[in-house]
Amino acid sequence: MKVKDKALLGQVGDMDLRLLRVFKAVADCGGMAAAELELNIGMSTVSRHVKDLETRLGLTLCRRGRGGFALTAEGERVYNETVRLLFSVDAFRGSIDEIHRRLGGQLEVGLFDKTATNPASRIGEAISRFTELAPDVKLNIHIGSIAAIERGLIAGSFHVGVIPEHRASAAFEYSPLFAEQMLLYCGRGHPLFHATAPLTWEKLRGHALAGLGFHSPNMQLAHRAQLVRAATGYDQEAIATLLLSGKFIGFLPDHYAEQFVQRGQLRSVQPSTFKYGCTFTALVRRSPAPSRATELFFHCLKQVHSAEASL
Repeated sequence: MKVKDKALLGQVGDMDLRLLRVFKAVADCGGMAAAELELNIGMSTVSRHVKDLETRLGLTLCRRGRGGFALTAEGERVYNETVRLLFSVDAFRGSIDEIHRRLGGQLEVGLFDKTATNPASRIGEAISRFTELAPDVKLNIHIGSIAAIERGLIAGSFHVGVIPEHRASAAFEYSPLFAEQMLLYCGRGHPLFHATAPLTWEKLRGHALAGLGFHSPNMQLAHRAQLVRAATGYDQEAIATLLLSGKFIGFLPDHYAEQFVQRGQLRSVQPSTFKYGCTFTALVRRSPAPSRATELFFHCLKQVHSAEASL
């Protein structure tokens, strides 16, 4: 039986890039209807563009129907390659802007979650300064885990990251920004919620811990104190959700947990004993040398979090 030849992409032109951007938006949004709002074009046009790309590539990229939208295995691979290609195109445009000494292009910033509620964080102020100095740069903010942000910086999909300090890598340049206080909490219904007797770290080991599932100060403390991680979360909201069940203990930033404490849903457990602090740090990749826009945003972060800015 003769296998039908598939279309070859050949040279990539402007129309291909447009189709790939539409496909990426559809994949990111999880369907045609959501992408219609993101792209500000009609759903029939979105659908036609995706179909044109499928014809151009000779591949079925997604399934759409009553079962909902989903990428095919081939679509997943094309999506990953699309992200890399479009990032390279945007980086090229940014480099040309730099040749003309004009700050343009896009800046991708990766933030660890729940930094916005930390009163010591001045990231919003840094963004304000940056946008005033570089109004033509499109700023994109992503929330991710420590590992995801570090991987993104190495891969080039992020330009600047802000994460809790946990271990140093020669691949990055670091600058400490602000501190965070982590306290131990439990939810209403947990045996410790109304407990008044003093606890030790040893006694704490008898209670199930909800902890972060990646290398972090949270994980380091759990290992050092020999606490038993019975449930895993991959961001602070996941930990809070587990604690609200009343079945686990776990550490949360005090500024984030305060809303649940005020509503009587969470309680800090012996905060004078069960606590730890961490420092949030900004980081950029050392090589290749950061772009001017990256250096400027990194500088803005350092400047607004300096000792002088805190006075």
